[in-house]
Amino acid sequence: MKLKPLLLVNIGQLATLRYSTPGPRRGSSLSELGIIENAAVLCSGGKIVSVGTTKEALRDPWLKKNRKKITEIDCGGRVVLPGFVDSHTHPVFAQPRLVDFEKRISGANYEEIAEAGGGIRSSIDGVRKASKAELKGKVLTALHDLAKHGTTTVEAKSGYGLSLESELKSLEAIRAAARMWPGTVAPTFLGAHVVPPEFRGRSQKYVEIVCKEMMPAVAKRKLASFVDVFCDRGAFSAEETAQIFQAAEKHGLAVRAHMGQLSETRIAPFLKFRPASLDHMDHVNEADLPALAHSDVVATFVPGANYFLGLSRYPDARRLIEAGVAVAVATDYNPGSSPTFSMPMAMSLACTQMRMSPAEAIAATTINGAWALRLADRKGSVEAGKDADLAVFDVRDYREISYWFGVNRCVLTIVSGVASGQLPA
Repeated sequence: MKLKPLLLVNIGQLATLRYSTPGPRRGSSLSELGIIENAAVLCSGGKIVSVGTTKEALRDPWLKKNRKKITEIDCGGRVVLPGFVDSHTHPVFAQPRLVDFEKRISGANYEEIAEAGGGIRSSIDGVRKASKAELKGKVLTALHDLAKHGTTTVEAKSGYGLSLESELKSLEAIRAAARMWPGTVAPTFLGAHVVPPEFRGRSQKYVEIVCKEMMPAVAKRKLASFVDVFCDRGAFSAEETAQIFQAAEKHGLAVRAHMGQLSETRIAPFLKFRPASLDHMDHVNEADLPALAHSDVVATFVPGANYFLGLSRYPDARRLIEAGVAVAVATDYNPGSSPTFSMPMAMSLACTQMRMSPAEAIAATTINGAWALRLADRKGSVEAGKDADLAVFDVRDYREISYWFGVNRCVLTIVSGVASGQLPA
């Protein structure tokens, strides 16, 4: 069935995120939203065709002639953004980790919970026992829930199976769910999430399995765009991470990493692998900032994890931004440390706890998220030729999106030119 062209009119503020300089936003450009007031956007065939003012759109000869063939949405002065690009999620799991939640409330920290058999390892059994159909259903539900909050592009990691069979099953579940969702999914192989219990004390043996058994199978089946590694205390060392990155390079897979969440790891040695992003980044050595700033690597903050883990310390966003590092913000949706679908909540935390401005938070969750997934040619801004991914918020000023927390102000999400939701009367 052919989609009818879609015209959004009377947009109070349209944040286009258009910018002439190539590459991810950094420094002062992170605040430049390219706002058009009383704006209009025409979409056709799943792409954005034109962007301008409502007055200009209604004067267009083609639109005048074809208006009856177009689905028109009057946005009533509301704010419209590019669809969010959530560049860090872990949607393949069977159950929430409620025991971990209670233990943390009673005073146990992340590493103590892991040592007691909780944490990431406690999700392994559920994923290994679940069928691919069950996991697909979980992922698809998550994608729909993310879309309700304005997200149209999602990076989705495996990493709770940690065996050849269950990692392939997880990635196949992601692929199957992605085919049933109109948005875009960037699948990531995270076989190196933690060392599974059966390899405890033998991390090098497990790394060899990741590199020599899992990765070739993932690459052969074209199940992932990226390879990720949790490089930190209690997970994988810098040396093991480099070994996994080398294997990814050999198999033609791009890389990214969880880095600096619990402890500091020197970043400079990894830049030769051209990682798309380094995520968490709570602990970063000052000496690594110049090299990071001169690269296209995106530092992706996931403040939902800091919030849910009850941490007083958050990533020092201002230090990285002022050093010229490109930064993004993502939900880190997962069952153990960030069970949220809401990019606006992540934005609110970025503003209140990390001192990012509302404008910087928007750029970090749209265009820089797209750069973190190497999808900026299609995603993250409202420009002719890009995918028709938009989110309409029932607010009058873009700053309200970060201002309100604990509520969902997204009333309409347009994914590949298809509208989902309903504007209030």
